[in-house]
Amino acid sequence: MSVPESATGPATDEPEPQPESSVDGQLTSLSTRAARQLATTTKSAPQMQAISSRWLLRALPWVDVKGGTYRVNRRLTLRVGRGRVQFEQNGADDIKVIPETLTELPPLRGYSDNGVLKEIATRFRVREVRAGQVLFEAGQPVTETYLVVHGRFTRYAAGKYGEEEVIGVVSGGDQMGDEGIGQRDPLWLSSVRAETAGVLLALPWDVVTEFTGRVPSLAAHLEAYAERQKLPMNRKGEADVPLQAGHVGEPTLNSGFVDYDLAPREYELSLTQTVLKVHTRVADLYNNPMNQTEEQLRLTVEEIRERQEWELVNNREFGLLHNADYGQRISTFTGPPTPDDMDELLSMRRRTKLFLAHPKAIAAFFRQCNRRGLVPGTATVEGHEIPAWRGVPIFPCNKLPVTQQHTSSIVALRTGESDQGVIGLYQTGIPEEFQPGLNVRFMGIDTAAIIRYLVTAYYSMAILVPDAVGILENVQIGRTAE
Repeated sequence: MSVPESATGPATDEPEPQPESSVDGQLTSLSTRAARQLATTTKSAPQMQAISSRWLLRALPWVDVKGGTYRVNRRLTLRVGRGRVQFEQNGADDIKVIPETLTELPPLRGYSDNGVLKEIATRFRVREVRAGQVLFEAGQPVTETYLVVHGRFTRYAAGKYGEEEVIGVVSGGDQMGDEGIGQRDPLWLSSVRAETAGVLLALPWDVVTEFTGRVPSLAAHLEAYAERQKLPMNRKGEADVPLQAGHVGEPTLNSGFVDYDLAPREYELSLTQTVLKVHTRVADLYNNPMNQTEEQLRLTVEEIRERQEWELVNNREFGLLHNADYGQRISTFTGPPTPDDMDELLSMRRRTKLFLAHPKAIAAFFRQCNRRGLVPGTATVEGHEIPAWRGVPIFPCNKLPVTQQHTSSIVALRTGESDQGVIGLYQTGIPEEFQPGLNVRFMGIDTAAIIRYLVTAYYSMAILVPDAVGILENVQIGRTAE
């Protein structure tokens, strides 16, 4: 009686694999599966997907900071830089400026009466604008001051022959109207038009006059600000040095000195740390053909270097995105990064050494070049062909964030101490140094037979003068419909 197939095991659709050499199903030679038990496999080192090119770490000149702190001495600056105010929103019509951030406005920089700031904040009114609406025109009296909640606005003026010339873009967090402080009858110096629908917070100029009339501390602060703006200064806002040129004869020469900033900024070295754990049994027995501890350490260091570059871009204390001067930030005119936007970013500083952009932002820029029939050049860096614009290499950097609105930023840098640019900071010669600025310290073996190593990288970044860094903001990286 035959035994049904189902009784011997589950039926399968695929036939059972046969030995390589068989006669009537009988094995006549050693199978490859068995032979592999005696063979030594060829293995790769542990691989890691998160390793990137880390061009920022490679392009920065690094300065050895033996004391752990780097001080940036500058000339005394009289012109107060612009910041950006912040808002809190609890609904479409319930938008308020955060009072403490009003000190980001140049006239209020350093003002410390929070009660007055809170009262000023309550006097702003929400105003919605439509695309194409003109807020004011050049030459008109300043009747209101504005804070931009969101939207894109274009500053423009009449050209020499009556044509319209675009002179700037205003976006979220910016302000308009504070330049009228200290003037008896302030007038708008340029016109502003809304390119997109947006929301503003408006403060009537009469309210500003009212506050200065009844709050002596505010009036004194604004008066000191206005007087400071009248002091002689160079085009960068630094205290001027009296000079004389083109004279004849023997006139008495002007005299003076170069004044220094009495409160220079200091950068302390930051750090990234982790504790690497390796079991003694693994470290003792499983080291052929690769040393387990060395491979663990190699991948740990790669991860630390990735985080180090992220911090140099995004850290709020010293990172590029949060420490670039707001006067060196521009917005794209139309959204996608165009050659015109890149030219403006490049023209804002001397000797720009490199651009940093997210790979998607680079692709968006190339699409704009393709539309205009332009072919970006290349630059050779360390044997690599890197895309370039006007001879300046554009390095990919995936540490630059992409927002939920599919926008990113493009950063332009001048580097080096001699060029008053951006420099990386680290300290060499630290105990048990494994790489420059990174050490690996043995922490002992615990009762579970685990070896522990403390891995630490010390680093920071310094911007020597404000125009060393420029940022093209609100870069749209999505593909637009043709």
